[in-house]
Amino acid sequence: MKIKKVLNNNAVIVMDENQEKIALGPGIAFNKGKNDIINRNKIDKLFVIKNSDHFDQLLPQIPSEHMILTQEIIHYAEDCLQVKLNPHIFIALADHLTFAIERHEDGIFIKNKLIPEIRVLYKKEFDIGIWAINHVKEKIGIQMPIDEAAFIALHLHTASIPSGNLQVSLRQTSIINEIVHMIRDYFSISLEETGLSYERLITHFRYTLYRVNEAPERTMDEEMLMMISSKFPSSYQCAKTIAEHLSTQHGIHLPSEEIGYITIHIERLRGRKG
Repeated sequence: MKIKKVLNNNAVIVMDENQEKIALGPGIAFNKGKNDIINRNKIDKLFVIKNSDHFDQLLPQIPSEHMILTQEIIHYAEDCLQVKLNPHIFIALADHLTFAIERHEDGIFIKNKLIPEIRVLYKKEFDIGIWAINHVKEKIGIQMPIDEAAFIALHLHTASIPSGNLQVSLRQTSIINEIVHMIRDYFSISLEETGLSYERLITHFRYTLYRVNEAPERTMDEEMLMMISSKFPSSYQCAKTIAEHLSTQHGIHLPSEEIGYITIHIERLRGRKG
């Protein structure tokens, strides 16, 4: 495996099987230069460079210490999640981390309004995000806000699923955030974001959005649906309002029985406040 460019002592760009890749490993580039050969046994991680031109633009902007931090976060995440993350996460996460640190140094803080949903939907990834921001503080003395833990969690979730797409994950989480706010506004209530009923509602919507393109399974008959709408009229009307919003704003069409299930979750949430 031939070196194309040395990034730092622990990272190099190599040509492997006619592809540009980033090779990482402790001291992998020590006393090495362009066109030298790297021993595969010394490589801990090998990341595909998806877009060479894009990477060439990003490379000068990412300090080597941020690459090392990214490598350490990915390694920790793979241990915790027990999965191999998509190699493309290295560039995306390193770029995000660098930009976040630069914003912090400039006194610019971006709020992540999806924290409550991300904390529930991607709990393991969010916990890793918390570890990551603490790790950054330990290594370079910068304390990033909890908002960054949520952003990191989204990157990790996307990289942990087949054909993961960050924009799809972000869209689904944003839609769930909209729904939560609709319920709050509809009943003029506050919701306990760490409560079990809240978590069940969020989780239900997550799987609802995942299943949106699948043929619905009949698990609730018309008689049961009528009973639910009669017993919980306010929650049922709220569920119908949500369904109309999803249809008109996002092109997501929910079957009537799904509205019934949403009604039950809303009623539980209202009755127990989480």
